Amino acid sequence: MRVVSFIFLFMMLSCSLLENNEEERVIARVEKTYLYHSDIEGVVPKGVSKEDSVMIINNYIQNWIKENLILQKAELNLKDNQKDFQKQLEDYRKTLIIYSYEKELIRQKLDTNVTKEEIISFYDNNKQNFELRDDILKVRYLKVVKNAPQLKKIRKVYKSTKPEDIEKLKEYAHQFSEKFFLNENQWILFDDLLQEVPLSVNNREGFLKNIKNVELEDSLSYYFVFIKDYRLKSDVAPLNFEKLNIKNIIINKRKLNLMNKIKNELYQEALLKKDIEIYDIKE
Repeated sequence: MRVVSFIFLFMMLSCSLLENNEEERVIARVEKTYLYHSDIEGVVPKGVSKEDSVMIINNYIQNWIKENLILQKAELNLKDNQKDFQKQLEDYRKTLIIYSYEKELIRQKLDTNVTKEEIISFYDNNKQNFELRDDILKVRYLKVVKNAPQLKKIRKVYKSTKPEDIEKLKEYAHQFSEKFFLNENQWILFDDLLQEVPLSVNNREGFLKNIKNVELEDSLSYYFVFIKDYRLKSDVAPLNFEKLNIKNIIINKRKLNLMNKIKNELYQEALLKKDIEIYDIKE
């Protein structure tokens, strides 16, 4: 019965929202607190069906009622000092204002261009901080259905290092492969490969040190894997694997330096203008 009443209520609301001169309607109440038409405007996304709209508004009203019930219970049972959030609210407001201003300053003044030389220099000076947490590798792999054409050709070229063979492999992959990864200059996690290829590996280190190419099959497909290079967990990560991370570190350091510079300049300017003063603190 309650769902029916909410459906009826929604239909009335939909009609009344079109009438600009009609008084604001109350659609729910919890003691002396009211929920109005205007409070639910924008709750329902555009393009949603009537049935889904009814469900969304029904859920919104139910949540509003429950929230206000618990709020009123809290108001009755908490002590005054437990309900006084004025200082926290003011602190939060200050934090938001400062954050917004700093964000705008960073947008206007921060140099986000990081050169290749800066990245290399940072990497060379901080290699101890780039220890790998996972095994990584450079790899190419393909997944093709068992009735795919020219399988002999794939077996010949998937592990080749000749540029012409690699081009043939790319052409074949785009035409006949279900899945493939041929960017062998990009480092990826070994775990990412295991999610794509049904490899069963008990000793990862031994596998990576001794296996360069693998052919596998399941009931429907063949898998061809060529491992070009690898790094083991706890090795120093290659530069190419850490480039984006290093760029972000450099930019974040610039942000901190910029904000410290601006704060110090504001402080010195205020001192000169005698806008600030520090008084003796008496014990």
